[in-house]
Amino acid sequence: MIVFRYLSRELLVTLSAVSAVLLVIIMSGRFIKYLAQAAQGLLDPSVLFLIMGFRLPGFLQLILPLGLFLGILLAYGRLYLDSEMTVLSATGMSQRRLLVYSLAPAALVAALVGWLSLGLAPQGIAEVDRLLNQQDSLTEFDTLVPGRFQSLRNGTRVTYTRELSEDRTELAGVFISETNLSSATGEERGLSVLVAESGRQEVQPDGSRYLILSNGYRYDGNPGQANYRAIQYDTYGVLLPKPEVSIELSEREALPTSELFGSDDIRLQTELQWRLSLPLLVFVVTLLAVPLSKVNPRQGRFLKLLPAILLYMTYLALLIAARGAMDKGRIPVAVGLWAVHGLFLAIGLLMLFWEPLQLQRRKRRARAEVAHA
Repeated sequence: MIVFRYLSRELLVTLSAVSAVLLVIIMSGRFIKYLAQAAQGLLDPSVLFLIMGFRLPGFLQLILPLGLFLGILLAYGRLYLDSEMTVLSATGMSQRRLLVYSLAPAALVAALVGWLSLGLAPQGIAEVDRLLNQQDSLTEFDTLVPGRFQSLRNGTRVTYTRELSEDRTELAGVFISETNLSSATGEERGLSVLVAESGRQEVQPDGSRYLILSNGYRYDGNPGQANYRAIQYDTYGVLLPKPEVSIELSEREALPTSELFGSDDIRLQTELQWRLSLPLLVFVVTLLAVPLSKVNPRQGRFLKLLPAILLYMTYLALLIAARGAMDKGRIPVAVGLWAVHGLFLAIGLLMLFWEPLQLQRRKRRARAEVAHA
């Protein structure tokens, strides 16, 4: 029991550290992407942290199996390097017993991953989808940030305001630049620039919104040419476009797991197998990692790390490929993702029993040579 607690503590501590690093890396990249969209006025900055929070279960369900895999390699590799595992082997610790000890923390991780993949992750994606639907009702006026140029419509429209009231109803010091495109060819046909002392939002009965500018000028022309036209106005209305939020989400990923059971839709059956595969992935990678963690102290603890990571990436890539093939009906549902799990389960069992089988073969050969002599 003392050895079990020691190994479990080493494994869980390493797992937590590795998973935390991976989570920070992945979430930082996603947050930068969402932050760029907020800076362009495509997202309301106030919902950024909500979106990241709701996407967190989806990140963790993929990070935790990899964190456990790397945790076993690093934690047990250190024990082999420090000859602690040699001492444990002398007291009867075999690879199979080490695997049994490792399956206990792996079961905790699998339970957590199952909770995330079957429950929290779909709920989080549904909440993100709800937030994005709310963003679709926003206009340029709602996401405007004072003192910042915001690019919309793929960079063909740039808006700026010097001041914005707290209730977001009044603007001061307005600048709008828009590139005029041909409806037939999409080619640029000049530039229109609007400047105004103030502006306000006005909602029409059909739901469209306009920015009503007061006391300003409109300039039309082509950059580099002297044929600009200047118009002074007292009141001018500008239609406010809706931001186009580009966050890739799948409708089936937001469905509760209970709705996937018993469905005849191949896409929904594929989604169900994917969600069930993630907890199963935890046990298979544990089986793979235990024999791969055994290293020679003279070779260093990182010798097998790169081949092990490549093996894990191959495993995950085959799961994703099988998922895509199931969506297109190229793989029967009965085979599905289970064939990939079965393949790597067989690889893990082969690695686990290969060394004992080789040892028994050498012993039989030695006994045969002694008997023959």
